Amino acid sequence: MPHAPRPLLIAHRGASALLPEHTLAAYRRAIEDGADAIEPDLVMTRDGVLVARHENRIDATTDVAAHPSFAARRTRKRIDGAWVEGWFTEDFTLDELRRLRARERLPDIRPTLHDGLHPVATFEEIVELAAEASARLGRDVAVVPETKHPSYFASLGLAMEEPLLRAIDGHPWARRAPLIIQSFEDGNLRRLREWIDGRRNIRLLQLTCPDPGAIDAREEPMHAPGGLREVATYADILGPPHQALRVAGGRSRLVDDAHAAGLQVMPWTYRPENRFLPPRLRDGPPAVRNEAGAIRQLVEHLDAGIDGLFADDPAVAARAVAAHAARSL
Repeated sequence: MPHAPRPLLIAHRGASALLPEHTLAAYRRAIEDGADAIEPDLVMTRDGVLVARHENRIDATTDVAAHPSFAARRTRKRIDGAWVEGWFTEDFTLDELRRLRARERLPDIRPTLHDGLHPVATFEEIVELAAEASARLGRDVAVVPETKHPSYFASLGLAMEEPLLRAIDGHPWARRAPLIIQSFEDGNLRRLREWIDGRRNIRLLQLTCPDPGAIDAREEPMHAPGGLREVATYADILGPPHQALRVAGGRSRLVDDAHAAGLQVMPWTYRPENRFLPPRLRDGPPAVRNEAGAIRQLVEHLDAGIDGLFADDPAVAARAVAAHAARSL
């Protein structure tokens, strides 16, 4: 796959450094701030509706704990091999989730002024928002949905792939607009590769973990050359954590190897606070925003040839992309 002429700026859960993530307000702000694409993490409701939440557990991102009528829904579950306690989307209908309001997931470092103002958004609402923005701006705002815990939801009889494709097929704009479907699991990406055959507007992105290793039945790590060639048999893009790039001297072996395998590279997630920056780029306490350091990090990775990026603050990332482009002239 050819190297992208201009990196794709993907708003990670919207402008999530500024507004509660996965809300329509955060997506609107991201588009205003220059994002090329918006990214919803998708989970399922009990009645089979795709909604945007970081995880199916919602006590950290909504006010569900403040609703006495839902107190009995708190439970403990085993999800992808780990025990988790809280409230979960699959135990609520869409109408019930509509009664909740979003909260800031990282209140120790990000503003909470908008807590309680915004409802949970459905995937269809996000597609409609992107379609309206595309028409207004005269450019397509891509949608980059991530299927969260697809095997777990399938085990509940709530498989995600068909509802996702139905939602895409049900909207005239989405049937031809640029879409990238992403997942940490390869099983559902392989199924989607078969189902989307011929749909040139949809690409698939394989996310990888901070400690890349075997996924499902494969033995070779995804970041090794052989693993990258295998990923390229069903996906178009590799989405590694940005820490895995290990940029030195303007080059990254992972980026070079992925390009050689025919994959584009779009790392996650670039954030503007010191806590998330490498020590050499930090300036001040962990919770303080450090836009200069964030831009330096991004420019270094853009120099290494990444094809896109996931950013919590699209305005900061757009400045980095512009600075890199100016240097390249």
